[in-house]
Amino acid sequence: MKASSWEECIEASVSVRVTPNKAKAKSLYETALGRIGFLEESQLKEENANYIFENYYSSALEILHAILLVDGFKADNHLCTGYYLRDVLKVGDLFRVFDDCRFKRNSLVYYGKKADFSAAKENIREIKLLIKELVLMYKNKLKP
Repeated sequence: MKASSWEECIEASVSVRVTPNKAKAKSLYETALGRIGFLEESQLKEENANYIFENYYSSALEILHAILLVDGFKADNHLCTGYYLRDVLKVGDLFRVFDDCRFKRNSLVYYGKKADFSAAKENIREIKLLIKELVLMYKNKLKP
């Protein structure tokens, strides 16, 4: 099933409503921040740039899942998680960045297509900007 919207993800039960879980969301968020801290200490080199990007992507995805959990949703794939950004949270610009990073990550993980060093550095810059915005969104969700 290839959904093209959050609504289709819900209809196909790829995304479901769950009881909001701030504790689990916080755990995912803290795991993401821990990984980001580790990555910030890593020296970026040509040999590791793609793997650093992949781990930043994992952190972005965890923060996104934390946002969904606070809102009372769970998505079973990356595409539907992105649609939540676009269709529910109405941040199409962030969706485009996330979806572009998702595509690049999938090219690396599933097809072994590594970006050259300058492209990998640009991918890392983009995902870090996305993470910064997702962190703000997550924190805003927790405000009373």
